[in-house]
Amino acid sequence: MHHVLVLGAGKIGSLITCLLAGRDDYTLSLGDVTLDSPKRLVEDLELPRVTPYLLDARHPDSIGAFLKTHPVDAVVSSLPYFCNPLIAGLARTHDVHYFDLTEDVEVTCQVKSLSAGATRAFVPQCGLAPGFISIVAHDLMTHFESLDTVKMRVGALPVHPSNALKYSLTWSTDGLINEYGNLCYGIEQGERIPLQPLEGYETIELDGLLYEAFNTSGGLGMLADSYAGRVRTMNYKTLRYPGHCEKIHLLMKDLKLNEDRDTLKRILERAIPQTLQDVVLIYASVTGTREGGFFEENYVKKVYPQCIVGRPWSAIQVTTASSVCCVVDLVLQHPDSYAGFVTQETFGLQDFLANDFGACFR
Repeated sequence: MHHVLVLGAGKIGSLITCLLAGRDDYTLSLGDVTLDSPKRLVEDLELPRVTPYLLDARHPDSIGAFLKTHPVDAVVSSLPYFCNPLIAGLARTHDVHYFDLTEDVEVTCQVKSLSAGATRAFVPQCGLAPGFISIVAHDLMTHFESLDTVKMRVGALPVHPSNALKYSLTWSTDGLINEYGNLCYGIEQGERIPLQPLEGYETIELDGLLYEAFNTSGGLGMLADSYAGRVRTMNYKTLRYPGHCEKIHLLMKDLKLNEDRDTLKRILERAIPQTLQDVVLIYASVTGTREGGFFEENYVKKVYPQCIVGRPWSAIQVTTASSVCCVVDLVLQHPDSYAGFVTQETFGLQDFLANDFGACFR
């Protein structure tokens, strides 16, 4: 029996809890800044192996006290990215495995530093991008003798866009602004280089529909570090409906709201609706040589909302929560095989897809 502490009962944390609780070999503690959200989830969905707790990251002593008196095998942070170094530090102190969903490069570096010499696994970036897209791209790259270009493209979009941005708030607004406003990284001519967000504009057609793609921060995960010197070009871009990038550029750069992110967050959350009617697009392309020829291989997948435990969940919730649950399960099945800082590309795609939690990506 695996005992897991999930911190954060929001959009993703709630589904992580439901998915893990659906397995007989898991018991869950669900902590949140208020007790109402986890209690309501447990009661409404009748989750017998989930216990709600009041745990506030602004008061880390309470989480430390919980870990001291409630032994767990792993902590999963579905809190805002800036909370994760604190949670990773507590996981290190209490000798438990650690997982998060962060897309923030600096936070990942802090988690890596905290994990040095740890006997447990510290696995950040366990979502969709970074996360699953890194596992897919790494698997494709192993099919080549030499690598030329690696493209990773991911988008979570409303099925029925109804506003000028052609977008709905499908996940964390803080995380979205972070992706649009922070420095990006990629590989050019074999060297890891910084790239500007909202630049590198291109269009791509999938299943007859046209999308735009542009640089955003964090989606590449640690692949640029792992593959520098081994591939000519590698980059990650976010997929949106045409016209979105130009308007976000106006907001963040021309109106300088990247320098006033609190105001930008208020504007977006007041004006842009949320939706459960979304679609997640996943596209990876690798070109390189094998057997004397120049080849290309692709992975293309669309994921739509699903009904789980009698409740509708958006596609971004399903893909993100499934990704982290799959990685958690792979580690806890073989806990002695993982220690210290663990990158997403450590996990094999076939192992991921064969896992119960990888079903939505098959």
